[in-house]
Amino acid sequence: MSKVFLTRRERFNAAHRMFHPDWSDEKNLEVYGKCSNPNWHGHNYVLFVTVKGHVDPEMGYVVNLKKVSKIINKYIIEKLDHKNINLEVDFMKGRVPSAENLAIGIWEQLNPHIHKIGVELHCIKIEETENNYVEYFGE
Repeated sequence: MSKVFLTRRERFNAAHRMFHPDWSDEKNLEVYGKCSNPNWHGHNYVLFVTVKGHVDPEMGYVVNLKKVSKIINKYIIEKLDHKNINLEVDFMKGRVPSAENLAIGIWEQLNPHIHKIGVELHCIKIEETENNYVEYFGE
């Protein structure tokens, strides 16, 4: 029996500063450009969480998406929405708040909870802008 991939989309708004604390403001500006603005900047993020599993023959679907949505909202959206990623998001402490690190952090937060509802986490995709997105597959 083949696995089916199912994706839930959620949105959040957050501010951050691309900043490495061991570097000078000049080096941060050189590496991160205007994204290193000391007064922060923000994005309207779109988060896609893809899970995979087998279709339950009785129910007719892989998992109830309401369960997936509740997990995402509890462990991710409530922590990120309208927050400063550098200062207020526990799972991002000690990380440069790039979209790449954010995807990894979200994976680490969701993975144990997604497994409890009988499916596997397959992919975290974050659209930071209409032109840029990151995908992370847990590897």
